Amino acid sequence: MVKDMNNIVMKQYLPRLGALAAALVLAGCSLAPTYKVPETPTAATFKEADAAATEGAQWKTATPAEGQQRGDWWRVFGDAELDRLIDAANAHNQDLAAAAARLKQARAFTGATEADLYPQLSAGFDPTRTQPSAASQGLPDGTRVSPQTVYKARLFANYELDLFGRVASSVNAARAEEKGAEDLYRSVQLALQADVAQAYFALRTLDSDRELLNATIKLREDSLSLLRKRYEAGETTDLDPARAESELGTARADLASIERRRANQEHALAVLTGVAPSQFGLAARPFDTAPVAVPAGLPSELLERRPDIAAAERQMAAANARIGIAKAAFFPRISLTALFGFESSDLSNLFKWSSRTWMLGPLVGTTVAQTIFDGGRNSSNLAGARAAHEESVARYQQTVLVAFREVEDSLADVRWLSQQATALDGALAGARRAQRISRSRYDAGAVDYLTVIDADRTVLQSQRDANAVAGLRAAATVSLVRSLGGGWGPLPEAVAKN
Repeated sequence: MVKDMNNIVMKQYLPRLGALAAALVLAGCSLAPTYKVPETPTAATFKEADAAATEGAQWKTATPAEGQQRGDWWRVFGDAELDRLIDAANAHNQDLAAAAARLKQARAFTGATEADLYPQLSAGFDPTRTQPSAASQGLPDGTRVSPQTVYKARLFANYELDLFGRVASSVNAARAEEKGAEDLYRSVQLALQADVAQAYFALRTLDSDRELLNATIKLREDSLSLLRKRYEAGETTDLDPARAESELGTARADLASIERRRANQEHALAVLTGVAPSQFGLAARPFDTAPVAVPAGLPSELLERRPDIAAAERQMAAANARIGIAKAAFFPRISLTALFGFESSDLSNLFKWSSRTWMLGPLVGTTVAQTIFDGGRNSSNLAGARAAHEESVARYQQTVLVAFREVEDSLADVRWLSQQATALDGALAGARRAQRISRSRYDAGAVDYLTVIDADRTVLQSQRDANAVAGLRAAATVSLVRSLGGGWGPLPEAVAKN
């Protein structure tokens, strides 16, 4: 008798258990295409770096160590005020805070998606009171049936067998998007740091111009006073004081323009550091940052160092995973369901073992849901997923091309601005010699005052051009650092923990 029962059990349940085991083995297989990062055009070196080396500039190809922390790239300029401003921007800038919030959202979405990898458990307490009809109880019509109260306390379990990889693809897409959100956070952070540095150098350049114009105004005031005395003494005509007065007014107007631009630059720095402009101020200090040489490295490293490229690549991986989700929709979703609990018409008997109830879904705990006709919905979703992946590939390749262009532009800016600065140094030295000569000749009566004014204008313009190029060189160096990907470094502690 026992042997017969064993044979019955084996014949009845072994096929089902075998099918269940096979499903569990196959669970997690993905229908997404094999992910591969597309090829992008690269060169052995940057063109502008080669040009700078050919001309004898102090450039060298350097491969940065991957384990080295390069997050605080701005400290290479050795400016404590710049360090303080960028630290404040990292802590209080609202655009960066919004990027951090988007990263937290992506992490939360990943956590919610990963929950589908595990069984879902829930518990419920369901007291119900019903009035069944006589017919439902098999009694003649008109028979009085008393209302019934049933108390139910049950535990539910549900688990989807990921036979066709829908859940696995969803998790892969969510994880890729989370990593992309982290890379976008780093991209926003790098852009913010570069913006602060460039705004700071622009402000210091204006401080240099302001100092120069204040000195020029003082000299022209003294010259005007002297010329008026010479005119009153009959040593010159009234034309020379008039010309000096005109030059003094022009210098004062230029100073007012500098003051306006400096105020705007200071306001911009206030917003970048998360402070109201009315509560922010920087003491004037002429630009004094020495030129910094930044090694360009190898073009191939750019694909790993630039956070925007990394973000575009992760978005591409997410789009590839979503193709698997769209494909899985063509196949049935298989879920294991189970219920265990207690039911009783008397609350005091609810949790007695005799009141127990349990249930396994059909086919040994599986529920199969398969769409028969959807009007082309699944086909359209799959076509849309493939098109979205094609878009992400194009965006990735475009991001890489733009990155290469930005590096070449920055290298060219640094190289040519360096040459321009050298040429301006020579021009300024010549202008100062001409200024001294014209002044001495005017005092000797050999030339008129217009010659002196022209020489002064040339010196002033050459000095302002030199100031501008010095500021542009620093800004170009910042642009180069930004184009090369800056420094990744660790995430801020407040962002990393959430």
